[in-house]
Amino acid sequence: MSKNEFYENDGNPNDGLEAIKQKIFELRGLRVMLDFDLADLYRVETRSLNQAVKRNIKRFPDDFMFKITEKEWAGISSHFVMTSRTKRPKSALPMAFTEHGALMLSSVLHSSIAVDMSIKITRAFVAIRHALPLIATQRDVEDLKQRVRALEESQQDLEQVYEALSQIGEQQTPLPEIGYNAIQKRRDNGEY
Repeated sequence: MSKNEFYENDGNPNDGLEAIKQKIFELRGLRVMLDFDLADLYRVETRSLNQAVKRNIKRFPDDFMFKITEKEWAGISSHFVMTSRTKRPKSALPMAFTEHGALMLSSVLHSSIAVDMSIKITRAFVAIRHALPLIATQRDVEDLKQRVRALEESQQDLEQVYEALSQIGEQQTPLPEIGYNAIQKRRDNGEY
């Protein structure tokens, strides 16, 4: 898809939607877009976008935007055919914007392109949310892993308890018989 297809609108609200959806990643259990992709969509330089964010930092709390780590960047940048590492200094890590942060950008960039693009970005996030309702977030996956580990540990504990009870049962001498016949047998054997 050419860059201009993002911006030309022939009345179809879904124009460019698939291309925008390809720029949405999952990090820390959240769906995010990176600063350089948003700058490209909003037709501004990444540096200008980040400056606008810094000037309006109160509009971007941690759940709207965060700086990604080296490890996260290494994992994401392997997805790019032409990585943007050449466009940014080695020490500069991209900022990740959640859906709310990407929308807030349109209010700090003040352009008609920003308004139109924020609508398309919103549609892309919503389309992903509707298309993937069963896919768990990273937090859900980690929670399930912890539950499985706990079940495995409790199963091992139960097996140990069963084993211990079995050993006790094997070591125990049988209880003496009780009743009239049992007493007669003991008398006959000279136990009394």
